[in-house]
Amino acid sequence: MKRVQPAGDDPSPADPSQADINRARILEAAMALIDREGQEAATTRAVAAAAGVQAPTIYRLFGDKRGLLDAVAVHRLNIYVAEKSTRMPDPDPLEELRAGWDLHVAFGLAHPALFAILNGQGTAGATAEITQAGLAVLQRRVRNLALAGRLKTSEARAIDLIKSAGTGTVLTLLSQPDGERDPGLSTAAREAVIAAITGEAGAVSDAGPSAAAAALRASLDQTTALSAGERLLLSELLDRIARGSGS
Repeated sequence: MKRVQPAGDDPSPADPSQADINRARILEAAMALIDREGQEAATTRAVAAAAGVQAPTIYRLFGDKRGLLDAVAVHRLNIYVAEKSTRMPDPDPLEELRAGWDLHVAFGLAHPALFAILNGQGTAGATAEITQAGLAVLQRRVRNLALAGRLKTSEARAIDLIKSAGTGTVLTLLSQPDGERDPGLSTAAREAVIAAITGEAGAVSDAGPSAAAAALRASLDQTTALSAGERLLLSELLDRIARGSGS
C-alpha cells in the first residue's frame, strides 16, 4: 500500500525541487514570526504550522532550531543586500562610509531580533559566513579612505571603531522606548567615529542651540531659582533641544 505524505511535507529528501520550495516557505514563515513577535516565537512547531510543513522537515533541512535561526538571519540579510545593490556607490569614500553606517543602523532598527542573531547569538556557521561578507564590504570602504590619504589611523583600528560604535548605536537605540529614541544619536556617533579615524570635521559641526542647551542642562542642578517641577520640565525641554529633536 502506498504511503500518503502529510500535507505540505516534502515527499523525500532526495527531491531537490520540493526541498527548495519547503526551505523557502520555512524561511519566510520564520522570518515573519521573528519580525513580528521576536526570536522566541520561532519555535519549530510554530514555524512548521506557519509554513504548512511537518516539523521533521525543519530538522531535515536545518538540523535544529539554531540552524534555522542562522539560516533565517542570513536569508533576511541577503534580501536586504540585494535590495540595496542597485544603489550607486558615492565617489567620495567618506560619503560612502556614511551611507554604509546609515544602512547598517537602519537594518538593525528594522529587524532587531535578526540583528541580535547576527551579532553574537548565532553559531560559527552560516552567520559567520555572512558576517564575514559584510566585514569585507567595510574593509573595502576603509581601504578606499586609506588610498585617498584620508585615514589617520590604521585600517584595523578604523574597522574596529566603526564596528563597535555602529553595533553599540543600534543596541542603544533599540533599548530606548518606541517614540522616545534619540533621533540624532546615530549621526552624532557616526561623525564622532569619522572624526576619530580621519580627523575631518563632522557633517554637524555647527551645534548651534544644541550646544547651548546641553551646557545649560549640565548646570541646571546648580540653580535654586526653580521648583522641583520646573526643573524637571526644563530638563526635558533642554534634552530635546540638545538632541536636535522637534518632538
